[in-house]
Amino acid sequence: MIQEKLIAAVALSGLLIAGCGKNPASSATHSNKVRVGYIGLTCEAPIYAAYERGFFKEEGLEPELVKCNWATYKDALALGSYDITHHLVMYFLKPIEQGLDVRFLAGIHRGCLRVQAGVKTNIHTIQDLKGKRIGVPGMGTPPFVFANRVFGTHGIDAGKDVTWKVFPAGELGLAIDKGEVDAVCNAEPIGSLLIAEGKVRNIADQIMDAPYKDEYCCEVIANGKWVDANPDRAARATRALLKGAKWVETNPRAAAVLAVEKKYLASTPELNTAALARLRYIPSIQLAEESLHSASREMKTAKMLSPETDTEALAKRAFMHLPGVTDDWIKTLEVEKVAGGQVSPDEDIRLIAELVQKDTGDSCCRRKMFDQPDQDAPNLADPDAPCLEKNTVAAKQ
Repeated sequence: MIQEKLIAAVALSGLLIAGCGKNPASSATHSNKVRVGYIGLTCEAPIYAAYERGFFKEEGLEPELVKCNWATYKDALALGSYDITHHLVMYFLKPIEQGLDVRFLAGIHRGCLRVQAGVKTNIHTIQDLKGKRIGVPGMGTPPFVFANRVFGTHGIDAGKDVTWKVFPAGELGLAIDKGEVDAVCNAEPIGSLLIAEGKVRNIADQIMDAPYKDEYCCEVIANGKWVDANPDRAARATRALLKGAKWVETNPRAAAVLAVEKKYLASTPELNTAALARLRYIPSIQLAEESLHSASREMKTAKMLSPETDTEALAKRAFMHLPGVTDDWIKTLEVEKVAGGQVSPDEDIRLIAELVQKDTGDSCCRRKMFDQPDQDAPNLADPDAPCLEKNTVAAKQ
């Protein structure tokens, strides 16, 4: 029963949408309009860049940004509240297995999730986590999904062999300090901050450890009916997002500043730069497709997918190739290198360490940046709030 609840936490939230104003009709066929969904997360930087730098318009598209909330994001895409976005592979595979009509189209960035143990514990391997208390920012959040996959593929029953404890993501380090948990699962920049503070050691790292390091964490994903009816428009929108990803990889500091200054998220330029600095925005098509196969296999092993599911068939159904969106095209893609827009590898960890010293208080920006968007205040908007176009959001502000 507990395992079934864990699976349900990463499954569909239901076909009735409480938020993200339902609009069953996709953008009109033969139009150049495209509705791009976003929540307001650091890793959505390619969406902000593609919109603000004019990459959609370069593809002859008229973009509308549609701001949604996490709780209904999957269903909103499937039911046509927006057309396309990029999001977590593992977050969508279970709903796709259950019939959600969406398609992955290309890879955006590699992973940002970690499982970490307190440095004062005797935990050094994944197997050592059996019987331990694990802190997560929420059941069903990406760190929770990643941890379930890690545990399941290493013989740990996530429903029986560990005790889950939920904390606001910005307080996971405090939970380690107080001895309330033995280990934590988190996303960037929290993992790097906890390492810089000397509180944890890495046990499983999506950036460093196989097979996760060779997979995409987030991929371009679109409404199934929309992409079937508009393959050319979907291809152009995907190319715009991939160019946005390459621009972010080339200019992480500039991308971080852009996201904050344009009010896509509540943070500071420094903190957002630290968050983006470790992510690798290296677009690909072939690796994106391969990532679905490997993630599906491991999620089935971890009992996150049905034991009857044909994972190869699932991965093939979940991915769609589009005209003009190829690895050969990506190799020809060039973007501007903005002066002062980069972060060197050694500067990355120094910046994080500085933030530890400068932002020790429970500031609004820090909490909003760290907490997962499906948590309670001080997180994002009312879960019943409708999807809004960006110009409507700006007008309200």
